[in-house]
Amino acid sequence: MSDPFDHPLRILHAVRAPVGGIIRHILDLANGQAERGHEVGILADSLTGGERAQAALDEIAPRMKLGIHRIAIRREPHPQDPFTAAQVLGLTRKLKLDVLHGHGAKAGAFIRLSPKSKRTIRVYTPHGGSLHYSPGSLKGQFYTRLERALMNRTELFLFESAFARDTYFRVVGMPRGLVRCVFNGVTAHEFDAVPLADDATDLVYVGEFRHIKGADLLIEAVARLRADGHPITLTLAGDGEETAKLKALVQRFNLGEAVRFIGHVKARYGFSKGRLLVVPSRGDSMPYVVIEAGAAGVPMLAARIGGIPEILGPDADGLFTANSVGAMADAIENALADPGAARANAANVRERVLMHFSQKAMVDGVLAGYRDAFSAR
Repeated sequence: MSDPFDHPLRILHAVRAPVGGIIRHILDLANGQAERGHEVGILADSLTGGERAQAALDEIAPRMKLGIHRIAIRREPHPQDPFTAAQVLGLTRKLKLDVLHGHGAKAGAFIRLSPKSKRTIRVYTPHGGSLHYSPGSLKGQFYTRLERALMNRTELFLFESAFARDTYFRVVGMPRGLVRCVFNGVTAHEFDAVPLADDATDLVYVGEFRHIKGADLLIEAVARLRADGHPITLTLAGDGEETAKLKALVQRFNLGEAVRFIGHVKARYGFSKGRLLVVPSRGDSMPYVVIEAGAAGVPMLAARIGGIPEILGPDADGLFTANSVGAMADAIENALADPGAARANAANVRERVLMHFSQKAMVDGVLAGYRDAFSAR
């Protein structure tokens, strides 16, 4: 068989929900691959993301030679799933792909239902996905069995962190396919400093409002600090399924004057709205917000969870215990009491991100993984 890299690769990235860090990763990866001359397309769910997702896909569409495709893909198991799988299979056959790259559990399952092919490699990046569920829960057991059933229908696993890789090995098993770790990366302009806004609050949260992201824990930490006599203020930049719940929590703690919601904004604009970024996640693999903030030199505190320690490296000692309001509140109090130390730590993190988390390194690493998978086959 001829070397697939003798000609531009035909690559399709498939994802269920085109929102959050996962679509950010796909857009940057697809752009980088297209810039290197490959023919790229994106398949995404048509039921989620709304106008924001459509605008992002419309922006990249002119560079996607294999097109943008939207198919209804439900998050949970659904009676329509066999029909959806048939649609995905029909699309992949029509596109005559070299690389079928699934991102997240649901899209990853659909692409690996495609039969083994002499031409096409099946690639899977979990992005946490089903690995976020407790293995002891009913959902966790179901998704673990599904992952095991699909494990050896995969030519290449691309994990965005050693944490995600090790979790997969522990929970699911050791696959026969190749395994590579490639860090998420950010673009060159994201290393520019972010000026602080005139109306910046003490703290800022930037991200989706989902239970796993822990914004409710941050609100509780602010309530505790204010009860202890620290007049701390917070900006919440984001939206999502827990918006109403978070607003109700702010009212319950009587924090109306201390906490403001500014909706979904670009990450760098969000960073400008607080002197200290807090990432209170209950679970994460390789969150883009930490890499973006690190690149911009934004002072930050984060939970010791998932792949976050891999981003911060030697500066990971400042991480606080995940799922602990008390530990978060103590970390916030200490950081605000010594802003000079927080800024120095941010400068160190910026240098690490510059060395290890660039878009170029991410695209090069993924393409090298593809090449290794073709060579192994």
